[in-house]
Amino acid sequence: MKTIWNIDFSCGHSDARDLSDRPADVRAGFARWLAERPCSVCWRAAHQADAAATQQWLEAKRADEQAAAEAWSTQYAMPPLEGTERAVAWAVRCRHQTLAAAYTALVIEGDTTETAWEAMEDKARTVTRAGWWLDQRSCEPGDLSGLLDAATDADRPTENPHF
Repeated sequence: MKTIWNIDFSCGHSDARDLSDRPADVRAGFARWLAERPCSVCWRAAHQADAAATQQWLEAKRADEQAAAEAWSTQYAMPPLEGTERAVAWAVRCRHQTLAAAYTALVIEGDTTETAWEAMEDKARTVTRAGWWLDQRSCEPGDLSGLLDAATDADRPTENPHF
């Protein structure tokens, strides 16, 4: 039985492949399947280029989200968060996304009044531990008020929260 197959890959490269690790009755089909794809060298090169482009895109997206979250925090007088530099940066984005989603669901699409929302926003201002916002990043908008009420003294600053 034939175990070494000459594969002409779609990228134009050729290689002799040992297919002895495959059952004899599937080797020919597997060789045809391989011929429809680029060789492993070309595949890796393409995916490394894709990974670099994806990484660049992700870094740009995060920078845009960070800038938007920081501008929002300033506009709505949100206090600085406490924690490690990395956690704070992420938590600022999470706080912005969580509160924006809650506002949309509760005020714009729901029946929460602006006055009730402002009270919830005031409660949100008292929670300054970055880890709390990271923990709540997947919360349902309707649960936010209860979660803010459940925040402990460890999640709030020790100084006067009424700036």
